[in-house]
Amino acid sequence: MRNTFKTSVLLAGLAGLILAISSIWGPSGLSVGVVIALVMVGGSYWFSDKLAIRSARAVEVQPGQLPEYWSIMTELTTTANMPMPRLYVSPDPQPNAFATGRNPQNAAVCVTEGLLHHLDWYETRGVLAHELAHIRNRDILIGSVAAAVATAITFAARMAQFAMIFGGGNRDRDRNPIGELAMIFLAPVAAMLLQMAISRSREYQADRTAARLIGDGEPLARALEKLQAGTMAVAGIADPNQAQMYIANPLAGRQMGLKGLFTTHPPMERRIERLRNGSWQEAI
Repeated sequence: MRNTFKTSVLLAGLAGLILAISSIWGPSGLSVGVVIALVMVGGSYWFSDKLAIRSARAVEVQPGQLPEYWSIMTELTTTANMPMPRLYVSPDPQPNAFATGRNPQNAAVCVTEGLLHHLDWYETRGVLAHELAHIRNRDILIGSVAAAVATAITFAARMAQFAMIFGGGNRDRDRNPIGELAMIFLAPVAAMLLQMAISRSREYQADRTAARLIGDGEPLARALEKLQAGTMAVAGIADPNQAQMYIANPLAGRQMGLKGLFTTHPPMERRIERLRNGSWQEAI
């Protein structure tokens, strides 16, 4: 219920954002904004998972391919009494993974080629348990919608920038240059803050659920150590607007200056410590 409420707030916020941006161009822009808002809100709910998969350039894994991948997910879903999600592999050389979808019946798990190359199957089992935990905890819809909203915010900022550069003629009388400037400079910060607020607590809870699912925190702890090193050393292809979807921050190696203040993930060292000190066994 809490995640459903958060998702509703995000979708309502997305609609409000679009209408606010459209109002910069006067009544005619607002009318167009109503149509765009309806399309984008509906699309964010129904197609946010497809956006995540497409942005990762992922390919679905068919039965018979990567048998270890299938075997681990079959074991985990059977233990958790959950439906089998669709399985994907992204060509991203950076080791990472994410889950997406609307609900457990319409979910997908994606691992990168970098993860398959850097982690053994003992460690990969911990990662897959973590992603299944996101599905079980109903995190995936709010994560997917948050990513779609961040994408929309970034797109809106670019639209405002385009309008300021190329706007002209009689349309200038209906424009609000202060609003456009605010959108250009504040929208990217808003997108990062949104991702940070959505992601941090979810990762701790998914780590806990994963360790309980497999009865051991060590596989995921070892995996997180490798993922921390890998995301720092290997450049990835992840869309920054999708960063909070991943088990490890895919932008870790790109962060400079103030960007580090807006990290979408909790400290990896703290996550590893929690998995190894047995706190995941404590009652919530």
